[in-house]
Amino acid sequence: MTREIELLDQWLENVVEDDLRTELEAMKDDEKAVIEAFHQDLEFGTAGLRGILGAGTNRMNVYTVGRATQGFADYLNANFDNPSVAIGRDSRNKGADFVRRAAEVFAANGVKVYAYPRIEPVPAASWAIRDLQCSGGVCVTASHNPAPYNGYKAYGPDGCQIATEAADAISAAIAKVDTFTGVKSMPFEDALEEGLVEWIGEDVLDRYIDAVEALSVASPEDIAAAKPLKLVYTPLNGSGMECVSRILDRVGITDVTVVPEQAEPDGDFPTCPYPNPEIREALERGIALCEEVHPDLLLATDPDADRVGAAVKDGDDYLLITGNEMGVLLLDYIANLTSASIGADAMKRKVAVTTIVSSVMVDAVAAQYGFEVRRVLTGFKYIGGIIAELEAAGEADRFLFGFEESYGYLSGTHVRDKDAVNASMLICQMAQYYRAQGMNLADAMRALYERHGYFLNKTLSFTFPGVEGGQKMKALMDGLRATPPAEFAGCKVNSVVDYATGVDGLPAANVVEFGLEGGNKVIIRPSGTEPKVKAYLFAKRQTRAEAEQLLADLEKAASDIMA
Repeated sequence: MTREIELLDQWLENVVEDDLRTELEAMKDDEKAVIEAFHQDLEFGTAGLRGILGAGTNRMNVYTVGRATQGFADYLNANFDNPSVAIGRDSRNKGADFVRRAAEVFAANGVKVYAYPRIEPVPAASWAIRDLQCSGGVCVTASHNPAPYNGYKAYGPDGCQIATEAADAISAAIAKVDTFTGVKSMPFEDALEEGLVEWIGEDVLDRYIDAVEALSVASPEDIAAAKPLKLVYTPLNGSGMECVSRILDRVGITDVTVVPEQAEPDGDFPTCPYPNPEIREALERGIALCEEVHPDLLLATDPDADRVGAAVKDGDDYLLITGNEMGVLLLDYIANLTSASIGADAMKRKVAVTTIVSSVMVDAVAAQYGFEVRRVLTGFKYIGGIIAELEAAGEADRFLFGFEESYGYLSGTHVRDKDAVNASMLICQMAQYYRAQGMNLADAMRALYERHGYFLNKTLSFTFPGVEGGQKMKALMDGLRATPPAEFAGCKVNSVVDYATGVDGLPAANVVEFGLEGGNKVIIRPSGTEPKVKAYLFAKRQTRAEAEQLLADLEKAASDIMA
């Protein structure tokens, strides 16, 4: 506690922002608050920074952002001649302040800054890095985290989130920076006037939209002939409205009703404090609107518009398509049209990429069309890494599609992050394709299950907040490694794979996989961005009822372990 009190005093001596000073003053009489705010530095990793907004070394504020940016600038100057960065942000609170602070620090260190003048999706930031040939980039976002969070995603020159080696080097550089005396900075207006900061022009965003449109697998004739799709869309008070609306208009999806309460950017997310399109609560306003206008499809992008969720009418209610289901649907749709276009032999060159925690139904789809499947660790940067490998070999055209079970999809090589703008276009076109056959997406998924078998998945998240939570998470993972369970839900554990030592050429990761009899499995891993442990459940049976029962049994078994 002595160290935390010393840090509190240091911050009180140096912090000038009224809101941060008020929070620091209030901590004087709250020992727990002091410990939570100062017990560690906010960790910088391959996902950059992410944390709760507030005062302290373990919080997102202009000082932790400034320190991280100084370390990033030092890294760029050590590794690039005349380095430059592109910076974007979503609708999160303090986002504009953090962009300004990052730009001031980069500029003072001689790193040229290109910044979007308004909120834009994460994939647009990835695009700008590549389009402007920058040395790196930053997107200020906390993705789908609850409203109190913000974050700082760091990117490499390929537009992909930084890999472990770069993250370690940047983290080491940050560790050398004193928060109050070691950060170089200059006034933002001076940096603009001197040309060290430049606003990203509309032409860059136009080229991004052009690149997304080029990824349509529907022919112009099919687009022209398609019956209009009726859509309800919500950007969940985030950054998706502009780019999603533009691309849908380009491909003829014009009958769009936007959820009014969630249309405008708002970092408080007043109608969905947890703006995650995976959960029904975030889509309730959209579903209520659907009951009024009766669309073919409900679409929801998360605040930084890199992930997208969907729901369709199924019986008396709206069914949320899971991330795994949408990934399989899109993969099958793209493979079907691509195969018809290029032929079965050419399909054998194609490569689809997914993660170790995503549906194994992908393998069944691959067997049908003949393409290759590669699996990577959780994190879209690893999918981007496979694209980079193909590109380096002169084989970028082999990339067919990539997805994560957490609602992230990408069908092109134009960016190196998941792209909800790209995915929104494809999902709507796919919905049109199936509607022409008298089906919606729920019907289409049932048809795939009937064809390939019932591969059901569920992801469970268990929260472990605070200092004690971190200790419990570590103890849990250590225990699973030291004494692995012999069975889950009556299914014998046939194999235990510990990814901590690296498996099949993959980087080391804090993940343990339990292979169960019957081709089922359970994977457990701590989240890299939240105080959570996730359990990924895989159930495969011949009928839906059997698969659902096994999934329920696996859920109970996993919950008992986490208790």
